[in-house]
Amino acid sequence: MPARQQTLFDTDPAPWQVDEAREWIVATVVFPTGPEKPFDYEVPVDLQASLHAGARVQVPFGRGNRTIVGYCVGVESRSDVSRRLKPLSAVVDARSLISPAMLRLTKWMADYYLCPWGQVLETVLPAGVRGGAGTREVMFLSVPTQVAARLTQLKLPPKQAEVLTYLAASPGPVEMKQAATACGCTQAPIKSLRQKGLIEAVRRRVYQSGEAASPVAREQSLVLNPDQQAALDAITESLDTSIHRTVLVHGVTGSGKTEVYIQAINKVVSFGRQAIVLVPEISLTPQTKRRFRSRFDKVAVLHSHMTDAERHGQWQQIASGEVQVVVGARSAVFAPTPHLGLIVLDEEHESTFKQDTNPRYHARDVALQRAAAEDVPLVLGSATPALESWYRAYRGDYKLVELPSRVLDRPMPDVVTVDLRTRGLHRGARGSISRPLLSAMEESLAAGGQVILLLNRRGFSTHIQCPSCGEVVNCPHCDIALTHHRTDERAICHRCDYHTLAPQECPDCGFAGIRYSGLGTQRLESEVRARFPDRKCLRMDTDSMQRPGSHEAALSKFHSGEVDILLGTQMIAKGLDFPNVTLVGVINADTALHLPDFRAAERTFHLVTQVAGRTGRGEKGGRVLVQTYSPEHVAIQSAARHDYQMFASAELPLRQKLSYPPFATMIRLVVRGESEEVVKHFAVQIVETIRTVLEKHGGKARLLGPAPAPIAKIKGKYRYQVQLQALDGDMLRQVTREATEILESPPEVFFTVDVDPIDML
Repeated sequence: MPARQQTLFDTDPAPWQVDEAREWIVATVVFPTGPEKPFDYEVPVDLQASLHAGARVQVPFGRGNRTIVGYCVGVESRSDVSRRLKPLSAVVDARSLISPAMLRLTKWMADYYLCPWGQVLETVLPAGVRGGAGTREVMFLSVPTQVAARLTQLKLPPKQAEVLTYLAASPGPVEMKQAATACGCTQAPIKSLRQKGLIEAVRRRVYQSGEAASPVAREQSLVLNPDQQAALDAITESLDTSIHRTVLVHGVTGSGKTEVYIQAINKVVSFGRQAIVLVPEISLTPQTKRRFRSRFDKVAVLHSHMTDAERHGQWQQIASGEVQVVVGARSAVFAPTPHLGLIVLDEEHESTFKQDTNPRYHARDVALQRAAAEDVPLVLGSATPALESWYRAYRGDYKLVELPSRVLDRPMPDVVTVDLRTRGLHRGARGSISRPLLSAMEESLAAGGQVILLLNRRGFSTHIQCPSCGEVVNCPHCDIALTHHRTDERAICHRCDYHTLAPQECPDCGFAGIRYSGLGTQRLESEVRARFPDRKCLRMDTDSMQRPGSHEAALSKFHSGEVDILLGTQMIAKGLDFPNVTLVGVINADTALHLPDFRAAERTFHLVTQVAGRTGRGEKGGRVLVQTYSPEHVAIQSAARHDYQMFASAELPLRQKLSYPPFATMIRLVVRGESEEVVKHFAVQIVETIRTVLEKHGGKARLLGPAPAPIAKIKGKYRYQVQLQALDGDMLRQVTREATEILESPPEVFFTVDVDPIDML
């Protein structure tokens, strides 16, 4: 019998042991894409001094140790490391880009909105900052201490000696170009000094400042009326005590809410602190920017039309503490203010404050969390507060202050509803403008006033249908009808931006008499121009306002009186203050009233109330005509009476009965994929898994679905939804988190989790 072949080890090798006496410096890293959980890495000795939480790092990942970039969210010393850790490869950022307070806020967002922490950090840090947009790499020179000590002993050519003396006398590192200019030499002497080891050189990226904002004439503070003063006192009480409080300012349109904000910010600035003012993107009008810049020396404005370099420049100024006031849309809630003193959310009811991609955060709730963590007041302002905010004020969670009257005691405009069901209403006034509205327009224009017309539908015709076979021309990728745009005779999908030539005959049966129906802003514009050929008309919607600066140019023309009639979508309904507007016409108040969304009535009430507030702001007064097929609906009735209490009293009991927000937490899961059967099957799996986890926790929740989404197909993907509602929001999030961690979706299927959804379509 042959001898046993000798193995490499006669006994199994002992497992690798960690030196328990050793202290390990460990960095916790999360990634913007890929793995969702955090990973630990050893920090090499040569990187320990330069690494801080909030900086980006390069690390080896996976079996192949490919290098990827992540965010360091924590650095600590450990002696209980039980396994070998991979070492960090490099530190990307010379200094932390995210403060400890912002790290805590983003961790809360990740937990609350059920999304990866790294993905939240990628959202908080603008792409222009991550990429160093608007920066250039510069060589900085300095003299080592040991060289400076023997400066007089060195024998050097005159120019080299001059450069060395200049650098040694400088308080800090000097840019190479600056040193050469100051000493009147080329870079040759500098190069020689570097070769001799007499100066040190380091490369850094520096920001190239852009053009300064054009100066704005200074304005003085206005005298507040008693209601405004009471609102200001409620805010300053919190400022004086340095204790967080949320103040809900419910003020009718034209009641002077902005002046209250500005005077509160004045006090914040006098303390040497900074303020953040959040406004809906559509309200970032020239008026908004000009008003803040006329009252404060250093204002940063953040909006979606800025380049990466411009955004990076503003970010740097804010982080340095130079900026007093940050005015911006949703993402400005993450502005890196080192001395935050106040956050204001104007038009806090606006749905644009909710992000529609991951992380699906709501700026109002993030602002509340940030303000509470930093012990500063949060001010929410609106003429039509979100019912969630109103209910919190009713419970006493927020301090409610009312501004029930317009400044200078100007009356609220009269609002008249025009019942479109009435026969003969359009006699003598063909098209979308009823006879009463046409007469009102003629009267207002004849008296020298201006007119605003609201229609929240883009395009020319919203419906293309064959009267012969009934075929509706839908988007091939989405489950919605194409909209006809006359400008270039195209049929366009407003969901996926699919374009095709407008059909001249039915694509199904070939019938030549295809019908274009439904009303969009382009058709309304044509009708207005035909009715008022001697008046200048301007249309504002996302189709006509695509070029940078087009918003500003359009509103400037209207403000100066060059334009008599302004028409458009909801972008003209808010944030505009034109004293010469004496008539507002709502062409169809029902465009969103009957959508399958529990917030449909609230949105309609908000829109009609807000657009009605655009008139009657001057000495001429104003009136509003609201065309509707549902004049008896409480949303229309309440808006016509400027009565928020009436609407809230009718709507809140319905929400409570059905366990909708603000009485319960809601989470919506949407599954999408190219195969409807596969999508439906996975949606069923989601429901079964959630039920199992829910039973384990013993929690109570309302579980609806799976069912096709109201828009069942978008961009070629079929969509199914699952809806969860529960009184215990923490439990509902925990159940959803556990269920989604268990689930493994098929490769061709994707699903999203939306906590506190706003868009239910």
